Amino acid sequence: MEQYDVLIIGGGVVGCAIARELSRYQLKLAVLEKNLDVGYETSGRNTGVCHGGFAYDPGSLKAKLCVAGNKKMGDLAEELDFGFRRSGKVLVGFTGGERERLLEVKEQGEQNGVQGLTIIGKERLHELVPSVEGEFALYSPNSGIIDPFMMTIALAENAHANGCAFFFDNEVTAIKLEEDKTWTISTRHAEVSTISPVIYHTKWVINAAGLGCGRISDMLGLTGYHVIGSKDDYIILDNRLGRLVPMPIYTVPSNTYMGIHVTVTTDGNVLLGPTAEDTDNLSWYGVEQKNIDYLYQAAYKIWPHVNRGDYIRTYSGILAKLVDARGVIQDFKIEIVDDVAPHAVNLVGIESPGLTASDAIADYVIEMMKEKMDLRENPKFNPVRRGIRRFADMTEEEQAKAIAENPDYGELICRCQKVTKAEILQAIRNPLGVHTMAGIKYRTRCMMGRCQGGYCQMRVAEMLEKEYGIKDTDLEYNRAGSHLFFGQTRDPRTTGKEQA
Repeated sequence: MEQYDVLIIGGGVVGCAIARELSRYQLKLAVLEKNLDVGYETSGRNTGVCHGGFAYDPGSLKAKLCVAGNKKMGDLAEELDFGFRRSGKVLVGFTGGERERLLEVKEQGEQNGVQGLTIIGKERLHELVPSVEGEFALYSPNSGIIDPFMMTIALAENAHANGCAFFFDNEVTAIKLEEDKTWTISTRHAEVSTISPVIYHTKWVINAAGLGCGRISDMLGLTGYHVIGSKDDYIILDNRLGRLVPMPIYTVPSNTYMGIHVTVTTDGNVLLGPTAEDTDNLSWYGVEQKNIDYLYQAAYKIWPHVNRGDYIRTYSGILAKLVDARGVIQDFKIEIVDDVAPHAVNLVGIESPGLTASDAIADYVIEMMKEKMDLRENPKFNPVRRGIRRFADMTEEEQAKAIAENPDYGELICRCQKVTKAEILQAIRNPLGVHTMAGIKYRTRCMMGRCQGGYCQMRVAEMLEKEYGIKDTDLEYNRAGSHLFFGQTRDPRTTGKEQA
């Protein structure tokens, strides 16, 4: 059994940000993740907005860390090579009551240190977003859009390059505090849960488990937190509409809900959503027809370009919200409780703006740890990570040069997104060793176009089987057990005749 200095439970964006920041120091680190890749839950199922920080109570951790994370995002994206654009954002209103509410939001944002917030009239609103409906808006110039998949992957790959190990398909089942104040952590694999547990030993443990934060907090002995799920449904529209949405468009928020957004992604798709429904089922991501209809009607009010013919997919995400006995949503909980769980950092209820705040959360955690332990800098730490160069983003001259240097750039695998064989091979050979279909999808955008993999999915599957030397029936889509194939319907030795 290996001894670690720090084990991080959870491979979402917050866990990966903490791993990356801790890899700046001379520590033996690892991340335990129950899924087969990073970012498979909340971190990969959201709007991808870089929030300004005006929506949160003054003095709260949510406000403080969101504003700090927003300021750091440009430099972080440059270092780690993931999609980010400081596009700005508008909150659109129609009535006098909505104008008063936006003035309150503006004042709150200014108390939080958000800069540049202005109330703009209809003319200026239409200069910024010609396609929007509204009489006025709150304009936040420092808000933006993030590629949440690649941000999480980039953080993980840079942490890994600097010495952090990642153990996937490792669901934590038990945590024990030993007499010497170290921790023993037991995990299991999803498909082989009957075998003996995998045991890890560590000096420090960090609970960054996202949807599982309450369960892990209980295991640490830090009980009494009430965590609920908030399920958000979305519709994805074809990226031909991206030019009509230069920045996220929001309705006027209530005290607890930011309302329906019309949001553009870093790749040009338009998102409609989210709904917000409390749920106890933290693993069901289906989208009901009534919610699709609601999203259409609510989005159409502020953006009358919604056309059902442009729908290409629906999806949902679930946020872990910490609530009090009355059900009121609470601030982020980030704590070290020495008398109950020494050498443990407990993060509970890290919901929105967790994506924006993730790197600032990591800084906050490390400052807490520095008060309890000595951290020596890693002289070999390299903050730079370079991702897969996209053929679709190259000029014609760059494309010709890339093909001349590597002929695999000349073979398109995904026609919708113009993803080449060279890019997919780089994704298959990714540093984290991920070989699910979704893992390749998030790293390259293949299967994300209008046909949703109708053309390229089987070709990607064949490449994975060949590269990893696995059988088609062993190939998984995203989670353990999500097999694509279960056998053959025809005998390959025949000439196409079905077996009797």
